[in-house]
Amino acid sequence: MERRQLLLILLIIGTAFWGISYSITKMAIGDYSPNTFLFYRFLLAVIVLSIIFWKYVKNTTIEAVKIGAILAFPMFLGIQLQTVGLKYTDASQCSFIAGLTVIIIPLLKLAVYRTNTSLKIWIAALTALTGLFIIAIQDKFTINLGDLFTIAGAFAFAIYLIAVEKHSAAKNLLYSIVPMFAFCALFTFCLALTDSKSNWLPENNTFWMGVIYCALFSTAYMYTVSNISQRYLSAERVAVIYLFEPVFGAIGAFFILGENLSWRLLLGGSLIFAGTIISEVNFSSRLKIINRKSS
Repeated sequence: MERRQLLLILLIIGTAFWGISYSITKMAIGDYSPNTFLFYRFLLAVIVLSIIFWKYVKNTTIEAVKIGAILAFPMFLGIQLQTVGLKYTDASQCSFIAGLTVIIIPLLKLAVYRTNTSLKIWIAALTALTGLFIIAIQDKFTINLGDLFTIAGAFAFAIYLIAVEKHSAAKNLLYSIVPMFAFCALFTFCLALTDSKSNWLPENNTFWMGVIYCALFSTAYMYTVSNISQRYLSAERVAVIYLFEPVFGAIGAFFILGENLSWRLLLGGSLIFAGTIISEVNFSSRLKIINRKSS
């Protein structure tokens, strides 16, 4: 199996972790402060990744720390804003709005870097986003406070993915992963200190189970795989793959909560899968092969 294909599979597995994490985060936070939850989530991720990537941690340079800080800020904003948004909006609507990143990325690239995305990626993104819309939007679509937080978070994630793509082309980001999460932990710690609702030692086991799950799977695993993948995959392609997240969320709800798998999930999931295939297939090469065989 080629490295690119392996990374695609690992990313899709990560979207499964993300899909389940929406419900887990919503249950874990409850009436607690999102800032303390995120602080413990990032802190545990730093501890775990420091052990796993100790070879890189002990050889970390000032340059790697600077890149970690640059990447940490938009990632922290994205997670922070969408976590706060979950307190005020439905998880399904939140997942759809978060998926707007797939369209925001090529628009930002066009506006900031004057780099136009290929027609194939636009088609893939719109196909996958249509699938996400079918899954996520149940009745009437209205905008509330939580949705505004999530929209801002989607822009932050788009900036983060573009920054990762830019830096991964020239640097090995494994040296910057631990510093990146350390800065995120620092940012959330500062916010928690100013939050009057902060409870540093919640007695609710659901809170701590949520921290452990999100730290290990949604944070340490997913963002590490994502950062490595963007050495070989563009930000647009990674964003399309991210749209598998609500599909796995619905499948998880089917097995865990006994919810029905509706036609929306089947049709929307098929469109997201089609969008992923469109983004990865090299149609020009396929056409050349077909023309050679026909001639």
